[in-house]
Amino acid sequence: MSRAPSLATTALIAVLMAPAVSHAAAQAPAPAGSATAPQAVAAPAPPKPPQKASPQARADAARLSPLARAAFWGREADIDPTDVTAAIQLASALRALGQYDTAVQSAGKALVIEPNNMDAMMEEARDYIAASQGFYAIDPLTRAAALAPKDWRPLSLMGVAYAQVRRTDDAQAVWRQALALSPDNPAVLTNMAMEFAAQGDTGQAETLLRRAAAQPTANLTVRQDLTLVLGLEGKLSEAETLLRRDLPPELADADLAYLQAASSKTVATPAPAAPQRSWDSLKGAGG
Repeated sequence: MSRAPSLATTALIAVLMAPAVSHAAAQAPAPAGSATAPQAVAAPAPPKPPQKASPQARADAARLSPLARAAFWGREADIDPTDVTAAIQLASALRALGQYDTAVQSAGKALVIEPNNMDAMMEEARDYIAASQGFYAIDPLTRAAALAPKDWRPLSLMGVAYAQVRRTDDAQAVWRQALALSPDNPAVLTNMAMEFAAQGDTGQAETLLRRAAAQPTANLTVRQDLTLVLGLEGKLSEAETLLRRDLPPELADADLAYLQAASSKTVATPAPAAPQRSWDSLKGAGG
């Protein structure tokens, strides 16, 4: 007759069987009608916020086309609405695309953030002048000139704004101030010259443009303006020489044809129509 297991033996068997019972319980199907406990699902990681471009990428953006620059700086401005540099550069790109009103708005945002930002004042003025609204450029340029009294650029551009609103004497006065700060500056000389051309004084314009073109820092815009004035004066041979020096043959031919037509009209008309100052003629002339 066998004896009943001792209490100690029974307890030991219960301990040894416990893992097996637990495992079996885990594998057993849930009874019908019972609720299954939901399994925990890991929450997706939050998306990383967009990052601003690196300093090198920002510097490289200057070589992009106007449309690509507008897209680049628009993204930068969206990422950080307080980025003054992005707002100014976006305005510049929009101006190059002919979107002057939007350019003014972008430059204005920069000035809201930094009211005394010199670059923002200059850009706002350029945008207004590009839109042929020079009157509204005078105020930011006046403030810029006060902030930087030794900088010729606000004065040079202010002369263009004055010329747009037919304040010719004021324009010549601020250009003389600019030349006092930066003697023989080709940008200032070109602006003065083209105003004389606009008044029909192509002789004075030619003198100033030759002086400007002789400077080591003179750029293509200066030489193109000189070519235009020479063409208006009927000096087509010299104008053609300059054209073929700076432009490929097809563009030189097209410009020469334009100058021949303009020259014939000038000869036939005692008071020739003033050549219009487009923003293209100001990009390298006046800050």
